[in-house]
Amino acid sequence: MPRIITLYVRWVDAFNRVVGRIVMFMIFVMIGVLLFASVSRTAFNSPLIWSIEVSQFMMAAYYLLGGAYAMQMGAHVRMDLFYSRWSDRTRALVDALTIVLLLVFLGALLAGGISSTEYALRYGEKSYTSWAPPLAPIKIVMTFGIFLMLLQAFSTFFKDVARARGVVLEGERLE
Repeated sequence: MPRIITLYVRWVDAFNRVVGRIVMFMIFVMIGVLLFASVSRTAFNSPLIWSIEVSQFMMAAYYLLGGAYAMQMGAHVRMDLFYSRWSDRTRALVDALTIVLLLVFLGALLAGGISSTEYALRYGEKSYTSWAPPLAPIKIVMTFGIFLMLLQAFSTFFKDVARARGVVLEGERLE
């Protein structure tokens, strides 16, 4: 594989690994927010109007920012009807072909995310709840997560093409 592709794969994998490992700890922050809301409601009879929405925003950020790392680690669900019987090269070829569909989907999702984020920033879009937080910050995070997933999908595509050709790129996990 060309050196530029190897550098791209190495950089994207390293960046998404760091982001994914940091985002993993966000689950504890979500637990803290929900625990605080529960204690506030039951012990002090003082429900918080922001707690559920904050935890929903955090959950969206959690799975969108962690999606690229999950793809890198091979943690996404895969239909294994025939896949396990195929050779590594056949699997890589099929993966490379199917990831093209993922790239198209993520491209469309990214375009929609950019458009929605631009709208939220331009018009000061707010949530239709009693708390009414601005939606631009979570939309920025979501669009960034989709962008990271797109970068990781290209990295995975390059690794699959290399494996289909019988080459293993540096740093690639063998399954």
